[in-house]
Amino acid sequence: MSARVLMVQGCTSDAGKSALVTALCRWARRRGLSVAPFKPQNMALNAAVTVDGGEIGRAQAVQAQACGLEPHTDFNPVLLKPSSDTGAQVIVHGQPVGNMDAVRYHGYKPRAFEAVLASHARLAARHDAVIVEGAGSPAEINLREHDIANMGYAEAVDCPVLLVADIDRGGVFAHLVGTLALLSDSERARVAGFVINRFRGDIALLQPGLDWLARHTGKPVLGVLPFLQGLHLEAEDGLPGAAASGAAGVPARLQVVVPALPRISNHTDLDALRAHPQVELHVVGPGRAPPPADLIVLPGSKAVRADLAWLRAQGWEPLIARHLRHGGKLLGICGGLQMLGRAVHDPLGIEGPAGSSAGLGWLALETTLEAGKQLRNARGRLQLPGADATVPVHGYEIHCGRSEGPALDRPLLRFDDGRDDGARCADGQVLGCYLHGLFDAPPALDALLRWAGLREVQPLDIHALREASIERLADAVEAHLDTAALSRLLGLEALCEA
Repeated sequence: MSARVLMVQGCTSDAGKSALVTALCRWARRRGLSVAPFKPQNMALNAAVTVDGGEIGRAQAVQAQACGLEPHTDFNPVLLKPSSDTGAQVIVHGQPVGNMDAVRYHGYKPRAFEAVLASHARLAARHDAVIVEGAGSPAEINLREHDIANMGYAEAVDCPVLLVADIDRGGVFAHLVGTLALLSDSERARVAGFVINRFRGDIALLQPGLDWLARHTGKPVLGVLPFLQGLHLEAEDGLPGAAASGAAGVPARLQVVVPALPRISNHTDLDALRAHPQVELHVVGPGRAPPPADLIVLPGSKAVRADLAWLRAQGWEPLIARHLRHGGKLLGICGGLQMLGRAVHDPLGIEGPAGSSAGLGWLALETTLEAGKQLRNARGRLQLPGADATVPVHGYEIHCGRSEGPALDRPLLRFDDGRDDGARCADGQVLGCYLHGLFDAPPALDALLRWAGLREVQPLDIHALREASIERLADAVEAHLDTAALSRLLGLEALCEA
């Protein structure tokens, strides 16, 4: 039997599609369904490594967690990783197929759609239900030709669609009615209902508008989800705010500063720091003066040489030197590790024009970007100076750089498969590694915060926080959406009768 398929599309970007799909996945799993997440095409610089050795958007990895599944490339068959304002690396079934500008990719879409439909068929054959997330808005009429991310997919597989809108932005009725008006007749017919997201206030004051919306469109409002504060879900792409602070009244806060690189990638590495009650995290954008810090973190980057030039133009190089002279700590992750070395070479033009750039020079290593991308999940032990060498760490690697140099003789990590990763300077003040998710294991987070200067560290488990957030989302579906209608859309009655 082929799976029931339900798609969530949004009136705008960031309307709540990812969160709603995550919520529906966990809700359906609670009802006993074997359910899988799916996003035909994603554009994101936050990626996860899959069990089959590819990469997908991190939002689909969170949705897989909601389903009780390991991330798989079929959950996100086409991933676009922007490398400039007009171009992106195109990844199909977890592997890069090339860099394309928007015009070239538009011509490539029919081939990409073949990959989308192949993944859809495999998931539909293996599961009771597939919950699908659209991308952006289905009302982008200039992108309708060869659409594979929204109604083009829904029409091809003949699935119903829920349309979600964010009331916190304002104009929610205009968003819903306007989106519906810009759809074709067949597309409009497959919209099974509306979900309004991020509502604050008295629902009685909203009810007249809901009644009007149902009368005017002939479509039911399946529910109004409240604005849920304090969710700990990995962001699909955009940075979740310029700065975040630890809990009020908590003593001995560690000041952590991160440059908001133009092509920052996998900034979900910072989630555990953002959530920690003893950490005040400052993500510093262009033109802003960084505050004094105990720790500076150089994050991942999709365009290391370009972001390194941006760092210099923004005055970070002398700032980092002054920070280190005053005893501050410095950590580079993936692209950040490469920046900390003496040079970054890109002879093939992997991330931009071919050439070389001088690094910041704080670690004795050089990096050469290569065509083949290294993708793996990894577990091991931290090798922090003066710390217990049995501290466990886990995460994933996504990089096309190969680093060499004497700094690697003092690795930061030793993996269970016998490999070493990263580097430490002689005095232990500067660290770097390729492993994303470095702060996710609670013992590793504790050890790294102690290294950075925090004496008594409160425990925090970011995975448990994410799991609790998924449960809150599913609870919200149960409390605020028309679960009888959702059950009909997913064929729960038929499954129960069988």
